[in-house]
Amino acid sequence: MPDAFSIRTATQADGSFLGDMVVEAANWRAGGARARHEILTAVEHRRYVAGWMRPADAGFVAVDSDDGPIGAAWYRILAQDDPGFGFVGTAVPELIIGVRQVWRAHGVGRALLRRLVAHARSQGHPRISLSVEHDNFAKTLYRSEGFIVTESGPARDTMVNRMS
Repeated sequence: MPDAFSIRTATQADGSFLGDMVVEAANWRAGGARARHEILTAVEHRRYVAGWMRPADAGFVAVDSDDGPIGAAWYRILAQDDPGFGFVGTAVPELIIGVRQVWRAHGVGRALLRRLVAHARSQGHPRISLSVEHDNFAKTLYRSEGFIVTESGPARDTMVNRMS
C-alpha cells in the first residue's frame, strides 16, 4: 500500500505534471494506452494545460511522502468558442483530475476533488463542471461528492456541482 500523501497548491512550474495527469485521465482504462504526445497534441486535451497557469486557473497537487507528485486536480474557465468536454458556460470552471494508477483507490482523487471544489466555492463560483465517460469508475466518486449529470452524450456525461 502506498505511503501517506499531502496536498499543496499547484504552481506554474506544475504545468508538465498536469500534462502527465491529462494523460492519466485519458488513459484510465486498462490496456490500450495512448502515447503522451498523441494525447497532448490533440486539441481536445491540449486546452486543459496549454499556457498553464492563466489568471483564472487554480489547482492542487497531491504529493507522496518523498514530495513526488502523484495526482492533481485543477480547473480552467474555457471560452465558448473553445469549449472543453464538460463545458456548461463561459463563467463556469471545468475541472480536470488525474491520479497515478498506483495511487488510485487510496483517497487521493477524493481529497483533491474536495479541495478544488472548496477552493472554487471560496472564489465565488456557484458551479463547477466536469466530463466523464459513461463507464469510468470515477463517476461514482463524482456523484458521491454532489455532482449531477446535466447532459448525457453518446460516450460521456457532463456533470455539475451546484455549490450553493
